Amino acid sequence: AEAPALPVAPPWPAPPAELVLPARLGPRSEWFTAAALRTFLTATYTVSVHSNRIGLRTEGPALERASEGELPSEGMVLGAVQVPPDGRPVVFLHDHPTTGGYPVIAVVAEEALAAAAQAVPGTPVRFTRG
Repeated sequence: AEAPALPVAPPWPAPPAELVLPARLGPRSEWFTAAALRTFLTATYTVSVHSNRIGLRTEGPALERASEGELPSEGMVLGAVQVPPDGRPVVFLHDHPTTGGYPVIAVVAEEALAAAAQAVPGTPVRFTRG
């Protein structure tokens, strides 16, 4: 008896050469200076070697806060972009925790997160209004 023919799977897509992440500002964007908001939406970051399933960490220009202090820890949605004290954005992925008291400057559109999860260290990252 002949073995049944198996369907041919399409090739697995390569990791993105550049990651463009559409993001909506908020819910804590008022915690950042106008210059920081401009930087967030115009600068090119790179994917950090410290990224994992919790979050895509970035290297690049720090975002300056307009407000000091910490927020109460709060739950966040998938794609939330938290800014810890070093000022470098972190995009929450599938295993994300609560915020830990750091402000969330924006939320990345969910359809862009699969590419974010596959991006390798050194990949350029840009946030755009989405």
